[in-house]
Amino acid sequence: MSMLKVRDLNVHYGGIHALKGISLDVPEGAIVTLIGANGAGKTTTLRAITGLAKATGGSIEFDGHDITSASPHGIVRLGVSMAAEGRRIFYNLTVMENLMMGAYHRHDTAEIKKDMERVTVLFPRLKERFGQKGGTLSGGEQQMLAVGRALMSRPKLLCLDEPSLGLAPMLVQEVFRVLSQIHDEGSTILLVEQNAKAALKIADYGYVLRGGTVTMHGDGKELLADESVRQAYLGE
Repeated sequence: MSMLKVRDLNVHYGGIHALKGISLDVPEGAIVTLIGANGAGKTTTLRAITGLAKATGGSIEFDGHDITSASPHGIVRLGVSMAAEGRRIFYNLTVMENLMMGAYHRHDTAEIKKDMERVTVLFPRLKERFGQKGGTLSGGEQQMLAVGRALMSRPKLLCLDEPSLGLAPMLVQEVFRVLSQIHDEGSTILLVEQNAKAALKIADYGYVLRGGTVTMHGDGKELLADESVRQAYLGE
């Protein structure tokens, strides 16, 4: 059963037609990835789903609710959370304060504490840096913090925009290991990722975007083996 249904989604930025009738499904419990070159519409798709970009046509349904015109904070309350590209952490707040910002709409203190513990188990380095300001962390640590903060809202759907961007290969492996673990614990994940090979390896299903349209979609392993995908996106 689809947790997220996007149908014929269009988005314009002024005179630019950024998304041209995109349709996709994210089944409950799955990892779905969007791959494609820069400017293909991947980030715009996530921004529309999370209410940060206005849909100019089509519909977005999440968990039985029409969220096409919903506000970003209303979408978060329904259970969608995003770790944005570029990390977007609060540099002047401590690691703990950044994590608490992810739970700003929650009032279940005991459960928030449990989720804080879960995040520090997933990312032990954050526990070591708990009292440090976000701006003093390394790029990899900031990425961990961005994902951890998104998890603090206890999302039904976790959206991730380029979580491995700019990270050293060892840290890329670590990020994908944690994503697999989060998924194994029951999270549904929609992943936008420049590293198509790593994304398709862990994805149940994938969509290839080009010029604001879906040009291919299928099982993650099938797309990984597809000759045209390998040549265009895997550098082979």
